[in-house]
Amino acid sequence: MADERRATVQWKGNDLHFDATLGSGYAFKMASPAGADAGGSPMEFLLAGVAGCTAVDVVHTLRKMRQPVDGVRVEIAGIRAAEHPKVYTDVTLRYVVQGSGVERKAVERAVALSQETYCSASKMFERAGVRMKTEIELT
Repeated sequence: MADERRATVQWKGNDLHFDATLGSGYAFKMASPAGADAGGSPMEFLLAGVAGCTAVDVVHTLRKMRQPVDGVRVEIAGIRAAEHPKVYTDVTLRYVVQGSGVERKAVERAVALSQETYCSASKMFERAGVRMKTEIELT
């Protein structure tokens, strides 16, 4: 059975500012171009979605591996094409994992499982031809 998700975006009537509401009820602002008061751009939210998706997987997997993880931060940077539709062509994901005694091999496995099996958002990027680069830092 399909897992349907929903979101609604409403133009606020000025510039290119929008109010967005997810099916869960969470609301936020979007704008183009992005601005601190106006909200993030839709393309920034795509990056955040990929980072969030893989972060959930990595934390879940490291916990299952009984790794003493205290924190996980995923930083993502994307390069867009110069011409429209200005899709992402290259993305770098940097995983910063905190925890005394966390094994690098376990983190590498958790990241690989996320990217190869579990993270549907990064899989969508990959299938669209986005070159994905991964970096791991243990602190």
